[in-house]
Parts: sequence; C-alpha cells; structure tokens
Amino acid sequence: MKIHVSVENMAFLECFASETRVRMIELLNERPHSIKELADALSVSSAIVTKHVQKMEEAGIIGTESIPGTRGRRKMCRLIADSVTLFFKTPKAEDRNRYSVSIPVGQYSDCQVRPTCGLASETGIIGIVDDPRYFSDPEHVKAKHIWFGSGYVEYRIPNFLLGNQRVRSLNISLEICSEAPGYNESWPSDLTFFINDIAIGTWTCPGDFGNNKGIFTPDWWDLGTQHGLLKQIVVNPDGTYIDGVKLSDVNTGKLAIGYGEEIRFRISCLEEAEHCGGVSLFGKHFGNYNQEIEVTVQYEPRD
Repeated sequence: MKIHVSVENMAFLECFASETRVRMIELLNERPHSIKELADALSVSSAIVTKHVQKMEEAGIIGTESIPGTRGRRKMCRLIADSVTLFFKTPKAEDRNRYSVSIPVGQYSDCQVRPTCGLASETGIIGIVDDPRYFSDPEHVKAKHIWFGSGYVEYRIPNFLLGNQRVRSLNISLEICSEAPGYNESWPSDLTFFINDIAIGTWTCPGDFGNNKGIFTPDWWDLGTQHGLLKQIVVNPDGTYIDGVKLSDVNTGKLAIGYGEEIRFRISCLEEAEHCGGVSLFGKHFGNYNQEIEVTVQYEPRD
C-alpha cells in the first residue's frame, strides 16, 4: 500500500494517532480477534472498539466478517495490509510519465495447465474441476480465482507507449499462493515469472492457505484454498525485485520494450522445479485483497 502524506489521506493517517488503534493492530498481527476479544484485551467497551474498527476498515487496514457464534453471530477482525509506504515528497515530473491497468485474473491470453486445476467466478465453478480443457472455455474471462498444479498462464499488458518512449519500470501487484489438493499451509511452490519469454525471477511461495477464510472469498466456496499473499513484482533499471528483495539481475534494459512491442507476463510453476507446488491466483471477490492483477508502467524518452 502506498500513501502520500497529504490532507487527502488524513482518514488513513489518523488511524495511527491513537494508542488504542495501534494496540489493536498489534493484537491482530498475532491472529484474528472478535470485537469482544479486542475489547477484553484492551479493557475498553465493545462500542469503542467498534468505532475504531470502522475507522481502520474504511482506511483499508483491517477487514471484518460476520461468523456464527455461541450466541448469534460475531464480527471477526483481521489485518489486510501487510505494509505501507509513506511518500512525503510530491512525485517528480518524470514519475508522472506512467499509466496503470487492471487485468482480471481470468483474462489470460495463453495457458498450459495440469491438474489439480480449475476456475471460479464470484458466483460458481466454471466448467469441471481438474479438467484443463475448460481453461479454453470462453467463460474463463469471468474467472476471479484460478488454480493449477503445474504449467502457466500468460497475460498481455497493454503497451500505450509512443514512438519515442521506452519502458523504464514495470510494477505488478497480485494475490497469489501455491496449489495443494484441498489446501496445505506448508506447501512450498517455486513460482517463475517471465516477461516476453525472459525469466525475470523465481519466488518460493510457502503454502496454500485455507486455515482462515478469505475476507472477500464467497460463502459458497468450499474447495479449501481461501486466500493468497499480496506480492509486488518490480522490474527497473537495477533488476527484478519482489517486495523489495532482489530476484535477479534482469532489468528493463534487457527487456528493451518500446513502441509497438508486446508485453507478455507469464506466471508459471515448472514441472522440473524443486518445489512443483502449483499456482493459485485471486482476483476481485476472492481472497484477502479485492483486486485483480494491477500493473503500472513507467516510461521515458529514448536516448
């Protein structure tokens, strides 16, 4: 999450001006809590906790869901923001030379997958589970959650560059995890990312997460996996990074993307990988982050 320090973002910044709210974040960092559990731990009333929860929920820091309890339903709270970057300076002029696109997870342009596999929209399963043929069904564009045991899906990132421009950096944000039958919180998977057939790096996902229900995962979903991890992949002149950790020396100079050249982004789990643990992708209405594959392209004039 990126936040500019300005009056426009006061609702977010004010969330950290209260010791009670900061202590709530500390508690939720350990595990999800109900309103009553937070109130008891902080020695305040449930009404006060509810007001704090509403403020932080509106700011996108925590999420809530109503679950059955021993006496009716209770509201459970959990953290949804892993980290926040604060920007104190106004972006430089060159930083405004960028465009952003949101690519639905179901709108891949190419694929080759092997079971376990499947697709789901926000309302139901698309086709038949564990039958790769349904990845070619035209309905795949409606998918908000896709999964496969090995193989790849590939997306086309729009290229809006003009004739004298080239890509300076690519920033790709997506919710992703491994794919185990059912689910397995400890299920490593080596996920390799490609841009235009160039491997930009491999990241090992620690598991396939199903112990806690995804904040946005539909109630009807009962096939195990609930959510992924929000990862930020950046390719810039210095190399390729995931969440700030360097994956490789592949930089935008090696990609050399300019006017009229396609930008293909592939997400794969190779069969020959040490940990061939599959891929699960989440779009809007699934998982913990209500987003698709979000891409920002920064560009500059050619030399």
